[in-house]
This record gives sequence, C-alpha cells and structure tokens, in this order.
Amino acid sequence: QVQLVESGGGLVQPGGSLRLSCAASGTMFSINVMGWYRQAPGNERELVATISSDGSTNLANSVKGRFTISRDNAKKTAYLQMNSLKPEDTAVYYCNAHLRRTFWDSTGSTYWGQGTQVTVSS
Repeated sequence: QVQLVESGGGLVQPGGSLRLSCAASGTMFSINVMGWYRQAPGNERELVATISSDGSTNLANSVKGRFTISRDNAKKTAYLQMNSLKPEDTAVYYCNAHLRRTFWDSTGSTYWGQGTQVTVSS
C-alpha cells in the first residue's frame, strides 16, 4: 500500500520561510511526478509546483521566485522550500504523486497525502 506523508507545516510571519517534506512509502516501481497543491478555506485546490522524474519543474506564477521544489529519488521524498511567505500563501498543502506500482502498470495511479497546514500571519 502506497502512502504519502507531509511534514514541515506551521505558523510563520510574513517574509519568513518554511520547508515542507513529502515522503512516499510502500511498494512502487517508479514515481513519475511529485507535486504540491494547496487549498484555502472556501477555495478550490490549486497547483503549487510539480517535479518530474527527470528533474524538470513547474511552478504556479504566484510562487515563482519564492518557492522551490526538489526531490530525492533515493529517499522517495519531495520538498517544497517556501521563502518570502505572504498571508495569501496560507492554506493546507497537499503532496501528490503519480507512480507505477509495478513494471506492468503502464498507466500509473495518483496518490495524495493527508495535508499539512501552513499559516502566514503577523
């Protein structure tokens, strides 16, 4: 069974920094894409950043220049370094992964973590 566990959320002042981690566990053949999404109360879940197995990244315009996504394939872990945080960054941040369980799983499946709260407030 595949599980994604986020950590690193918390309360930080505007302009501060946080580093989120997402660790994948369980049996899997390969992880294609790992990413971070966020959802504020009353809002739809939105894409923050993704990173592919080859290291290519995609970031939302609202976080470009402030956030950095990375991954450690050996540890099956993705990271989101968040700098210059703003109050509008406040949300529950969810880790996402699209992976193949076995060699024969050519399509793959998506998995979600439970989320970690990030609050930016003075």
